[in-house]
Amino acid sequence: MADNKRAFQGILVGAVTGAGFGLLGFILAHGHGSSSMGSVMFFLVPLAAGFAIAMVAPPAESMIASAGLSLLVALVILITTKAEGVLCVVLAFPLLIFGVCAGLLAGYAFRKFSGRFARGDTTFRSVILLLLPLVIFAGRRAEVGNGGRPRQEVVTSKIHLLAQPQDVWADLQSLDSIAARKQLLMYVGLPIPLRCVMQGSGAGAKRTCYFDQGYIEETVLEWSPPNHMVLSIDRTNMPGRQWLDFEGAEYEIHRQGAGTVLTRATTISSNLYPSWYWRRFELWGVASEHAYLLSDLARRFSSSASESQ
Repeated sequence: MADNKRAFQGILVGAVTGAGFGLLGFILAHGHGSSSMGSVMFFLVPLAAGFAIAMVAPPAESMIASAGLSLLVALVILITTKAEGVLCVVLAFPLLIFGVCAGLLAGYAFRKFSGRFARGDTTFRSVILLLLPLVIFAGRRAEVGNGGRPRQEVVTSKIHLLAQPQDVWADLQSLDSIAARKQLLMYVGLPIPLRCVMQGSGAGAKRTCYFDQGYIEETVLEWSPPNHMVLSIDRTNMPGRQWLDFEGAEYEIHRQGAGTVLTRATTISSNLYPSWYWRRFELWGVASEHAYLLSDLARRFSSSASESQ
């Protein structure tokens, strides 16, 4: 009974410590006037959290349970406070769990051998715990100081539609409702397009596209009906967009055979690192948004063709 109580206390203390370090690390990594997130957030912070758990939760079973519980608590808090979106949390999870496990191993080894050179074991460990936020803070300052420019990518998608260019052009300006089969990432938090509303026409016109989690405001830069439209994205109000920005959108429309080929290009700017990990998800996410919109247009025009027959 006493052992169970001790194990439970160890799990609780470890979970609170780990979640606290994770949230504190998020706040520290979010600061310094930079919108980038990189190795500090996705490795150093979970490493510090895992190390701290190993310092306060002695049994190996307590450390493992504490790590899982602390990670869950910290991520739930970030989602419920809307500091991060569900999709961002899901995609970041593999990096975070790797960092926490590495921290657990390092902390366990440190705790096991620290008694050999530190008589005041508890005091020594307390000092180490107090130093961990300073390590995160220093790491973040170094990361910001060495940080490069945001990465830019252009994601392009094409579709052949059973419609005339002028009809496709008219639909692109304002879509009263967008409904298509959800893409895989939309089931875990990728924003779902709902409708787009155009105010005015020609260069300088404004278009607002609404999603289930926010909206995007755009301004027309180039207007050549019914073949070419370029829009700048002025404002984005959706979760996680401090790390990933939409810069612009472009539509190319040209006749091909009995139908029309529509090309949609979106320019994004990413502040997420390491790029080898995040780039594939960013491209996948934007391509999924494209596929949802283009499949809705295909549905509309195929329905129109069926009705005309």
